Amino acid sequence: MRPIQAVFFDLDGTLVDTAPDLGYALNLQLARHGRPPLSDDEIRPYASHGSRGLLGLGFGITPEDPNFIVLRDEYLHLYDQVFTRQPTLFPGMQTVLSTLADNQIPWGIVTNKPRRFTQPLVTSMGLHTQAASVVSGDDAPQPKPSPATLLMACAQVGVDPQCCLYVGDAERDIQAGKAAGMQTVVALFGYLDESDRPETWGADTMIQKPEALLDLF
Repeated sequence: MRPIQAVFFDLDGTLVDTAPDLGYALNLQLARHGRPPLSDDEIRPYASHGSRGLLGLGFGITPEDPNFIVLRDEYLHLYDQVFTRQPTLFPGMQTVLSTLADNQIPWGIVTNKPRRFTQPLVTSMGLHTQAASVVSGDDAPQPKPSPATLLMACAQVGVDPQCCLYVGDAERDIQAGKAAGMQTVVALFGYLDESDRPETWGADTMIQKPEALLDLF
């Protein structure tokens, strides 16, 4: 791999474990509609797919369903009330961030999460003072798998994309990273479901735990 001058992370399922709060909001919504709650184990594989994946799991609908928009807006309203309950860095991730800082390698966040959620969440965890860049899905005309948000982050940090590493847990993360010209890593500890085939995504490497990133430097 080429020398790495900056590292960018997807947020949900890569840098931060947000599944408990995403699931809490879904179960609040299911209760409103008289449906039984889902377990954390059932919800976790869908947490990286946003409201589309979670509503598909909970209500069996797709964005083409006429009720989807109403349910999506209801879900986001509920999530808005609980999304900073208990987000936590994945085990070992603090070691990675500290090592990057010690070696003066900037790191940032590039997520499809809307800024209305990204910024308060990152701030609540104190990450806003550490990250060199935080780019949300609605900061550019197109979110991932478009490379637009990743290229925006590179410009903010002032590093050539070819010297950057992007770490994510979804195929769209790898697609966006490759389209931007970055080196890419699949976070296998993230929110992958049984249908995912990360070995086919074309990433430069895959890791089972965050600390494995340090072996790439």
